[in-house]
Amino acid sequence: MSRCFGFRKKWKDIKLKLEDEVKDNRKPAIKNVHDALSSELTALASKFNVESRLGSNPPKDESKNPDKPPTYTYRELATATNNFREESFIGEGGFGLVYKGKLERTGQVVAVKKLNHSGLQGDPEFLVEVLMLTLLRHPNLVTLFGYCAEGNQRLLVYEYMSLGSLEDHLHDLRPDKEPLDWNTRMMIAAGAAKGLEFLHHQAEPPVIFRDLKSANILLGEGFHPKLSDFGLAKFGPSGDKSHVSTRVMGTQGYCAPEYATTGKLTSKSDIYSFGVVLLELLTGRKALDDNYGRDKQLVEWARPMLKDRTRITQLADPLLRGQFPESVFKKTVDVAILCLQEKANNRPCMQDVVTALNYLASRKYNPNKANTAEIKGIEDYSSSGTNTSTIGSPIGTKLLNIGVDREQAVAEARMWGETWREKRRKSANSSPESHDGLYT
Repeated sequence: MSRCFGFRKKWKDIKLKLEDEVKDNRKPAIKNVHDALSSELTALASKFNVESRLGSNPPKDESKNPDKPPTYTYRELATATNNFREESFIGEGGFGLVYKGKLERTGQVVAVKKLNHSGLQGDPEFLVEVLMLTLLRHPNLVTLFGYCAEGNQRLLVYEYMSLGSLEDHLHDLRPDKEPLDWNTRMMIAAGAAKGLEFLHHQAEPPVIFRDLKSANILLGEGFHPKLSDFGLAKFGPSGDKSHVSTRVMGTQGYCAPEYATTGKLTSKSDIYSFGVVLLELLTGRKALDDNYGRDKQLVEWARPMLKDRTRITQLADPLLRGQFPESVFKKTVDVAILCLQEKANNRPCMQDVVTALNYLASRKYNPNKANTAEIKGIEDYSSSGTNTSTIGSPIGTKLLNIGVDREQAVAEARMWGETWREKRRKSANSSPESHDGLYT
């Protein structure tokens, strides 16, 4: 597997400096924001080929110097957004308001996030987000074009994602818009998974997103998904550490149970959140909805149907109007079950999730040929008597134990099955409990 960049020590130094500032309750001087970015990025540029990591979409006005994100004046961004007027407003994130704008110097349409002065994202977090999005480039991560750190103003300039967020299309759909069809939902799920896989397995050191939710999955042309809003992202554990201890942050309804109760953060915390997003795509329900009273938590509401295989299709979003392949739907639910395991070690890694979703997304649904997407040769849990309350690795042993017409998919499935069987064997040998399912 290729590594996107190899400067662990540099990132560690940056992280330690920022953590010290937070502990001391000191905000770095404005000058330090620019100095930190310039010095760290210049040092990295002299040692590594940054251009090879940035991909084919550098900021237009800084293409000759992609190492350093361009800076903008507050006046430039105010002009671009028509002075941040209501007609330019396109959304609200955890740390501020987002506006659509057009840069005078390039004519480029962008999204400008104006951070709240009283928000949770101070200079250390602002600096980390700028550094991460400058150095981490992937087709499924939103591109940062530049920033403004002028006086007490903090603004981030991103590529404009024309179709808004996944949350908009699932929960706040305008009357003149069509709901997402099955094939589009699966494409979005697979793409978002690839972005998370990149952060967990290709970034060095790994990055834990920490706030994965449908509102932070933005959609471009053709509903191409990209992860956005890295304000809460953390560097993963290094050396022999198994987790990162941190203040519990994120969004209610998406937080992994072990992180919410202990503050111990791992990549498996992100995977739980991804399982919630997958349930959102399948059901059309919000992760947390006070309108449903005792059933306000999506995972709790879904629990009875996830336990009973005969009720699985009752989970389906009514807006799908029954237009989905039943067998693929059930297998996608199984992926969600794996991601939502109570015990973090029983959750798959994102590489495995990507493998499954890539295959399932490839089974396109054709409403004119209802059986075209069905997966043949898979044992149905509902008819096999399998107790899904203790499923430990159904993807490896049953979900993708399939007779398909593509040798590559079969090979991937077998490899995945072997990996999961080995993991379960080790888990059984090291713990008196051989299973710790979703329903404990």
